[in-house]
Parts: sequence; structure tokens; C-alpha cells
Amino acid sequence: MAEREPEPLLLSGRRAPGRPPLGAEGPGGTAPESLRLELSADERTRLRGHRRSRCGRDLLLQLPRGAALEPGEWLLDGEGRPRVRVEAAAEPLLLVRSDDPLALQRAAYHLGNRHVALQVAEDGLRLLDDPVLSDLLGQLPGLRLERRLEPFLPDAGAYGAAPAHHHQQHAHHHDHAAVVPLSPR
Repeated sequence: MAEREPEPLLLSGRRAPGRPPLGAEGPGGTAPESLRLELSADERTRLRGHRRSRCGRDLLLQLPRGAALEPGEWLLDGEGRPRVRVEAAAEPLLLVRSDDPLALQRAAYHLGNRHVALQVAEDGLRLLDDPVLSDLLGQLPGLRLERRLEPFLPDAGAYGAAPAHHHQQHAHHHDHAAVVPLSPR
């Protein structure tokens, strides 16, 4: 007779990045039976559904709607115990660098105009590797592009942790030009 797979571990709460609460620590400062959940930047925005831990354990996320998961954050079981630590998965990225700050600002402008998720850092701009964007950036003077495989931690942007949207993913058209009425003269 085949063995039944254990029920998925239900995770329904979150705790900010850091160590688990006092009293919940096991040897080495980790939560007892703690698991690791490696997620891409996009996967960290999806707070519900089945996932697999690094060791293969079936997990069921039933988290309240809200901000994307952060690397280092703890996911809690139904009794409020920290059970799973979120980790950022390595992803194929483009690192955009320049010795000319204005060239980097132009790159950020063009990417922002396309609603591209960006990680802004001292050493340059990081974005998910995309051949179309790579071609676009390759045409801008003064930029150096490097391909990297590392965790992607995009900035939340001016409106919080809303994920970027892409025109290819929905059927309607809309204009991004803001129309702001001027005060009467």
C-alpha cells in the first residue's frame, strides 16, 4: 500500500524579518522544525496557494492580503508559531552601470516609463533579464550591462509594494499621461 503524503503545512500569519520570537528558538537560533522557502520576486507577491519548501515539504499559504513577502520574514502556522523562513531565490538579472550619473538617470527614466520593476543600488540598477529591455538599454550611450544570477529585491516605488503591470497582460489600452487641471487664473 502506498504511503499517503502528509497534509500540507498551513501557513496563515507573518512575522517581520529577523529571529523568531523568544522561546520559539531551537538549537542554532532557528525555530524548531523551521523550513526554508525560496521564492522569486514575483512569487513573493503571491500570498496564497501551494508552494514547496527547499527540502520538498508541501506548504499551503493562506496569508492576509498585503505587501509582498520579504526575505528573512517568518511564516507562521495556525497557532502563531514561526515555521518557515522566506528566502529570495537567485534570478537572471541585468545590472546596468555607468560612470555618468546622467546616463544612469536616463536608463531609470526609460525603464520607469515602462513600469519595469527596479532594484536601485549604489553599484547600479538591477532588473529582471529581458531581451527587449537589454536591446533598449544597449542603445543608450554610456551604459554597461552585465548579466547576473542573484536575488532580485525590487524597490517598492512611490505607491508601496504594488507589482509592476505590463500592457501585454491585459486587453485594454490606457494613457499614462497625467491630466492635472490647472488652477483658474
